[in-house]
Amino acid sequence: MTDMTAPEKQQAAPQTAASGERPARWRTVVAWAGVIGWGSWAVLRFAGGDRLPGIGAPAAPLLAMTPYVVAAAPIPVAVALLTRRRRAAVAAVVVAVALVAAVAPRAVSDDRPAARGPALRVMSVNLLFSEADPDELVKLVRDRNADVLSLQELRPEAVDRYERAGLNRLLPHKVVDARDGAAGSGLYSRHPLRELPPPGPTQFATPRAEFTLPGGPTVEITAVHPVPPISSAAYRQWRRDILLLPAAAPSAPGGRAPVRVLAGDFNATLDHATLRRLTSRGYADAADRAGAGLVPTWGLGQPRPPITIDHILVDRRCAVNGFTVHDVPGSDHRAVFADIRLP
Repeated sequence: MTDMTAPEKQQAAPQTAASGERPARWRTVVAWAGVIGWGSWAVLRFAGGDRLPGIGAPAAPLLAMTPYVVAAAPIPVAVALLTRRRRAAVAAVVVAVALVAAVAPRAVSDDRPAARGPALRVMSVNLLFSEADPDELVKLVRDRNADVLSLQELRPEAVDRYERAGLNRLLPHKVVDARDGAAGSGLYSRHPLRELPPPGPTQFATPRAEFTLPGGPTVEITAVHPVPPISSAAYRQWRRDILLLPAAAPSAPGGRAPVRVLAGDFNATLDHATLRRLTSRGYADAADRAGAGLVPTWGLGQPRPPITIDHILVDRRCAVNGFTVHDVPGSDHRAVFADIRLP
């Protein structure tokens, strides 16, 4: 076999170089694509995408998936390492660390404030159009020895059904605004309630009440259920409903300021800037305080990934002694329960 002539060798050399450049170029594209994808999500999360004009409506449902994006954050790091793109790997690590820093603290319990007031046990349940099993609901209230219960999606015809099951024997005092569909809510309490005006013109019922614990402060409790942000119009109403909720009361001389608690289905996670803005007004998320802030409360057993949208927000002066989540037969939400110590 004879060797190629010199002109033939010169012609083959550029072809070999070009074919080598193409795989190198594609490795670079693949490595940086992951960095850009996860990096864009990090920017959306830290910029508070759900409150930004123009992109808030589509961003709100997406941001609820942030914990799953964080769980997958090692993927672009691994891709960059496998493709031997060192700069992309460093950038991917920076993005992953930033995302983990935003989410991971919810799985770690915080230091408790030095609260020395009486204990208060708060429970919240979304009833799924009042399809939640009455006997199981009453059993859960009894087993957890709840002092106050916030119910969402409470329909008028269902009030009697839950009370016949024994709810009003455990919690005899109530402020109820039952409505058709998903719009009704109610509060049940072991202690006498004084009804308060609603926080504003919310689309769904938002009953509020106050009560005074023996030897303790006055507590204001609000049943929360803003509309889900699943359309542009609903998104705007969702933000308005959440931002209408009252701030935690500031301290007052003699300790006369009420302790405020917000309990319900917020249709928001702590990855939403709208909810974080509310908590910045003097509240702490009980699940976050207890290290249970990543436990999902809605969507289990469904095709979509489950997310954490049911919350009990407490005055930051309160200590959270315990937080648990419970299945409720007949509902697609789980009950959330917080054992708190008042200041």
